[in-house]
Amino acid sequence: MPSLILAISRLQNTGTDNFAIWVVNAPYPSGNVLRDCVWPTSLNEVWGEWCQMFSGHSRLDLPRGLSSQNPDANPEPILPRGQRGSYSSRLMQHLGISLWRWVFEGNILASLEHSRGIANGKNTRLRFRLEIRDPDLIALPWETMQREAGRSPMSMSQNILFSRTTCNVEPLPILRKDPGLNILLVLGEDDDLQLEEEAKILSQTLAEGNTLGGNLSYINAPCMVKSLVQPTPQELISELKTGAYNVFFYAGHGLPDPDGGLLLLGPDSTFNGMELAQALSRTGVKLAVFNACWGAQPAAIDRQAVPYSSLAEVMIRQGVPAVLGMRDKIADHESHTFIQAFSQAIRARKPIDEAVADARKQLLTIYKFNQPAWTLPVLYLHPDFNGELIQTFEEGNTELPETSLPGFASQSHVACLRPTSGNGKTWKLRPVITRIGRTIENDIVIPAPSVSKHHAEILCRNIFNGSQPVRTYYLQEKSTYGTTWILRSSGWQQIHRQEVTLEPGTQLKFGSTRSHPWEFVIEDS
Repeated sequence: MPSLILAISRLQNTGTDNFAIWVVNAPYPSGNVLRDCVWPTSLNEVWGEWCQMFSGHSRLDLPRGLSSQNPDANPEPILPRGQRGSYSSRLMQHLGISLWRWVFEGNILASLEHSRGIANGKNTRLRFRLEIRDPDLIALPWETMQREAGRSPMSMSQNILFSRTTCNVEPLPILRKDPGLNILLVLGEDDDLQLEEEAKILSQTLAEGNTLGGNLSYINAPCMVKSLVQPTPQELISELKTGAYNVFFYAGHGLPDPDGGLLLLGPDSTFNGMELAQALSRTGVKLAVFNACWGAQPAAIDRQAVPYSSLAEVMIRQGVPAVLGMRDKIADHESHTFIQAFSQAIRARKPIDEAVADARKQLLTIYKFNQPAWTLPVLYLHPDFNGELIQTFEEGNTELPETSLPGFASQSHVACLRPTSGNGKTWKLRPVITRIGRTIENDIVIPAPSVSKHHAEILCRNIFNGSQPVRTYYLQEKSTYGTTWILRSSGWQQIHRQEVTLEPGTQLKFGSTRSHPWEFVIEDS
């Protein structure tokens, strides 16, 4: 999918209201363009009015030196007053359009349009990522950007997948291809928060079928949810070290802090974002979700933002692929709505940025455009991460259908493969195909350097001999160098890309001739 990364940074030594906007990455060679610009006073005014209308939300100062207006004063309305609901809707739209017009002008707009054209030509969407390098601008709801009245905001566009990012990052770890969701749900300090209800909603959403209904429930990926209630930092790290999880979900209180915020795990237990980020990046977690206030906001000292201090930014900079946090306080009912829609989307194998857009639309539908709920979730993606959380249908293995013939169900035997070394371990063979190899996606894993990643397969074929059902097993050799051996009357015989019949007692070697033999056996069930 084509990707466009846009960065915004304050220019040093040229005055406090001068900024550079440039394309860091574009899907075509000449798309990396640059534009210098001045922060307009009109944006200060509309942002000040936003803060006044949605009181209780972001209270960082306006960008330094850009306005002599006292942000705590009541500014004059920037739009003609009507009924409050109507005014808030027009204010929301006016801020989104104002942000768009400041960012997308001249060669920056041309680069966006050219990139969208490339995406359209490939019959796909454009993945757009915004990097705000000036900490004073992070608090603004960039997710509201829209080109003009009547157009969808970028964060809910049909043709663009929107997220934020930061480019000064640690490289991504090697990401495994997971067939399903493995979620570690951590419930922190429960002070008037409906955390148990939140955990129930998440678990129910993942356990139920897809809401599309009909015959489409098959698109749901398998999932597992484990909950930790007010764990200590040591207990949390110990659970993460198992490497069993690709999603980390935290629900509870959070506070801004220069080291990536503080998560309040319990009444006397905190965990800062930097420590958690290091644990997540080392243990295979692809997505960290924080349903806590200020997860996507920087800390502030003397009402001025601290660079790279938000929980989301710290996570991405430490190599976590994707982080979803809240720009500000979110009500419990809004949070539950978002969690439900987002969980359904990721279980339906959608990319993370598309899943966030779906959940954002749900917030807008229920709580309306003129309320800030849909602007609160903020998604950060690592610049090298494609947003894929679990295997798509194209990547996954085809599920084996039931192929038993009438009469086979009554047969009371089970085919197995076991080492002759006598360690007691026996592997039952699957009904149709059993895959053998060095890597973990195989049914029988043999972790030896001389064994190929996809070394061999044992096939089960059901046939009739006259009126009697017969089940026969075959070994199909698939190794890179033909390093599979079968014991014949004359000794060990090498087979390469061949298919041989397996009889009870047949012995096999995979990889080196010095490896331990395996025996094919038929056992009573």
